[in-house]
Amino acid sequence: MKKLLLSILLLSISTFLFSQTIQTKKFNSEILQNERYLKIYVPPSYTSETSKHYPLTIVFDAEYLFDMYVGNSILFATKDKAPEQIIVGINQNYNGERYEDCAYQKENSLPTRQGETFYQFVKIELMNYLEENYRISPFKTVVGNTLTANFINYFLIEQYPTFNAYINISPYYALDMPVLLHQKASNLKGENIYYYLSNNKNNSIERAQTIKDTDTILKDINNAKFKYKYDAFKNSSRTSAIGQSVPSALAFIFEMYSTISDEEFENNIKNMSPPDAIAYLENKYVEIEYLFGSDLKIREKDIFAIESIILDKENGDYLKNFGEMISKLYNESPIGDYYIGRYYETGKNYRLALRYYKSGYMKLPEGDPNSDGYYENIERVLQKRDGTYTE
Repeated sequence: MKKLLLSILLLSISTFLFSQTIQTKKFNSEILQNERYLKIYVPPSYTSETSKHYPLTIVFDAEYLFDMYVGNSILFATKDKAPEQIIVGINQNYNGERYEDCAYQKENSLPTRQGETFYQFVKIELMNYLEENYRISPFKTVVGNTLTANFINYFLIEQYPTFNAYINISPYYALDMPVLLHQKASNLKGENIYYYLSNNKNNSIERAQTIKDTDTILKDINNAKFKYKYDAFKNSSRTSAIGQSVPSALAFIFEMYSTISDEEFENNIKNMSPPDAIAYLENKYVEIEYLFGSDLKIREKDIFAIESIILDKENGDYLKNFGEMISKLYNESPIGDYYIGRYYETGKNYRLALRYYKSGYMKLPEGDPNSDGYYENIERVLQKRDGTYTE
């Protein structure tokens, strides 16, 4: 209960803070031959003094989806569960524009002429404008609800998908869309695609069944490039399902950005050799930097996540590599020196073991509660060197 209240409080604070950084822009579209209003959220850390790039998210139905998405994105970034994002919402409900924007032909499930024009506006005009005016990383997400949730799939089924992640909240799928999605997802190559789908109790029987059928064919796709998650909110209305879908989708899409979870360790790391575990950790952060523009140091929590593999496998042969990696990242920390010292102690090179244990001990601040425990490493090695050590 306390965690829930804390999350609500953080989300409320986030809502107040992001209201200070939202721009409303009137966009004169040559493709649409009219004006559209955009909402643009730029994180406070976005300044001219840095070269940092940010993932981009496009939100349809911005009048009611935008604030929900931005508030959750700030909460996730604050909790280090997702990178900060540049978020652009397209208003579509002033005069019912969404119905023309996202209309499709019943005979082939493809956009109508007006829908195709709106598609070109987003894909060419809007995306070019954003790329030219903001520092955007390669990772891009798109969000839609009901009718707009169907429309965002046209950016996926094209030859080269426009977005990396698709958040489909209770979509009103066109008749042929599930088959088109299956064909595309089965043959994906290149970058990973993240596909989130949700359902709710207020959908009509026909629409709910279409979503269930789509889940059935998508969850059985055998393609490592297609990352998929489905939520069925059986006790939620169409409106409340939005509030549940957005954070669930964020947790799924940005799982790679987060620290290593128990599930990630069990599924991906547990059975690795020490060099493979070290390489996995390094590659995880290389990909985070490339996709999300986040120049993170490997988090200490992730270092400790693979510690057991380094210690327990291959006689500690990779303790030195592990320690050197940590020292490079956290030169002021005694942890790297400890692992290198342990490597030399295991190999009975007590002179070098002492050097590194002493180096680590000197990095501990005065009065550190760990000082006595760390100094025991020095005493133990001295006894081993002198032949007086007993287990």
